[in-house]
Parts: sequence; structure tokens; C-alpha cells
Amino acid sequence: MKKTFDFLESEGIEYEFVDYKKHAPDGALLVRFADKVGYEALINKRGTTYRKLEDEDKKKLEAEKSALVVLVQKSSMIKRPIVEFPDGKIVLGFEPDQIKEQL
Repeated sequence: MKKTFDFLESEGIEYEFVDYKKHAPDGALLVRFADKVGYEALINKRGTTYRKLEDEDKKKLEAEKSALVVLVQKSSMIKRPIVEFPDGKIVLGFEPDQIKEQL
């Protein structure tokens, strides 16, 4: 996240930061993101939260509907950053070239 903040600030790009760890997104927002990048791309499988999941919850991540429920409940598992542009396009992860392309 820090790299993204630093990049946006160095490029003079205004942004609004939403901390999904403190303010879990609603299901509708995640559905909108999933429609654009696929629900699998939203799941951070490298983090502690994922590694600590019970097998039953990991199984739920195999289907979009149940996976999005898990992500709302355990929002720290959402891959970050998600950069959403005014036109609705999304860049997932720190991808400076892709961010610049959307400007």
C-alpha cells in the first residue's frame, strides 16, 4: 500500500483511501469489483488471514458467491490495493504502468 500511496502522491494524483480492514466493504462493492477482475483475483492467498482459515472456509473460496461472503467477513483477505477510477476501471495491486494508462 505504501508504494501505491507514494506513487500516486509523486504523480500528483488525488485519491481517496478506504481501509477495508477497518471498514469492511459491502457485498455489492465486491460483486462490482469481481465483475471486472474476477473474484479469484480479489483473494489474497499470501496473507496470514488466508493461511489461518479453516479448510471449510478455504473450500468456500472456490465458488464466487460464497467467496465474496468470506471476503466481506474477513476483509483483510482482500488483495490490495484496488485502484478504482472514475470511469469504473480497476487496477488490482501496485501496477504503476497500468495506473498511468488509466489517467
